[in-house]
Amino acid sequence: MSNLFSSKPPPPLAEALRPKSINEIVGQTHLLGEGKPLNLAFASGQPHSMILWGPPGVGKTTLARLSADAFDRDFITISAVLAGVKEIRDSINLAQQNLEEYGRQTILFVDEIHRFNKNQQDALLPHVESGLFIFIGATTENPSFEVNSALLSRAQIYVLNSLSSDELKKLLIRAQEYALPNVSFNKEAVDRLIAHADGDARRLLNLVEQIRNAISIPSNISIQEINQEFVANVLTHNARRFDKGGDQFYDQISALHKSVRGSDPDASLYWLCRMLDGGADPRYLVRRIIRMAWEDIGLADPRAIQIANDAAETYERLGSPEGDLALGQAIIYLAVASKSNAGYTAFNSARDFVSSDQTKSVPNHLRNAPTKLMGELGFGKEYRYAHDEPHAYAAGENYLPDGMQKPNWYKPVNRGLETQISEKMAFLRKLDFESKK
Repeated sequence: MSNLFSSKPPPPLAEALRPKSINEIVGQTHLLGEGKPLNLAFASGQPHSMILWGPPGVGKTTLARLSADAFDRDFITISAVLAGVKEIRDSINLAQQNLEEYGRQTILFVDEIHRFNKNQQDALLPHVESGLFIFIGATTENPSFEVNSALLSRAQIYVLNSLSSDELKKLLIRAQEYALPNVSFNKEAVDRLIAHADGDARRLLNLVEQIRNAISIPSNISIQEINQEFVANVLTHNARRFDKGGDQFYDQISALHKSVRGSDPDASLYWLCRMLDGGADPRYLVRRIIRMAWEDIGLADPRAIQIANDAAETYERLGSPEGDLALGQAIIYLAVASKSNAGYTAFNSARDFVSSDQTKSVPNHLRNAPTKLMGELGFGKEYRYAHDEPHAYAAGENYLPDGMQKPNWYKPVNRGLETQISEKMAFLRKLDFESKK
């Protein structure tokens, strides 16, 4: 009787097509091209500690594995998600054994190094310094924030990029020849797959594997060309690469804010929709939209602040997806509105001054005098009631503490409503000047 479980299942397509040399790697030509840093390092045969920083599915693990062959070193890999102190200690002991018994140095690869806490990262330091092993870390997060500075200083950082559409198409051809040699993809199907992969090589290969599994079903076994409809039926919802607490999140909110500040409504809408599509909390986006209105538009167009607040209220009433439209319209208005950071700059300057300055007394003429004693002490004496003055302005009056120079923090720009504010302030300064004659 045959054993139904004796045959070994084939490896996942992403593993089967994992490059065996750097020449087989698709993408990362800025690191692996002729004369580029990692190409030169691999060619030299001289290893060095490094941190590979980039989004998922761009070849970080593959590069780490290939380094063991390129540098002729033993290779140990641990995942920071699963490993603890014991796994770190075991890896160090194995590296020590390789060196003492076989005279071979080890490459220690730590996947997702950003998941290690400070103490776990510190545990690696003395062994990196002693040369017990070459350290290679992989991370999807900015190592400047997530990796200890001591470890950073001992490793070269290499930034890996998402794969371009052309690079993904090249990988798709390779996957098709291996997994679906008798099946073709029409242009629309290719475009759908490339868009769905979203720059991630591993995701693309997993998608091809899903299609291969779907074709193996008896009702689909005669299919010779894959079209867009077939791809759409096979694939799940296109979940964009988006980490609500990671670099993707902060990079995209930065791009949104800068697009609004740069008065580009189309780019602003693009980044807003990218974040909504990626699962960002709309209430967080609402808070940022209100902040943009105050920071980058301010008094140049006070309607922007009102519209931002109205969008927030609308979203609270409607929720998603109906309320998303209010956020979109608010973003458009903020993008096309007149811009001024004069109020933002003035506030920051005033706050910085106050935080570093000594306490100054309120001048007597600005103090309130609700009691007889306070009146006898001169509180409120010689105060000029602005409404009783020409233009409702007490020309030449001082409202700052005695001896403090006028700082001129607020400098309105010549855009939007602040143009009129600037003109009014110039007129009032003229009245001040004339009052001193």
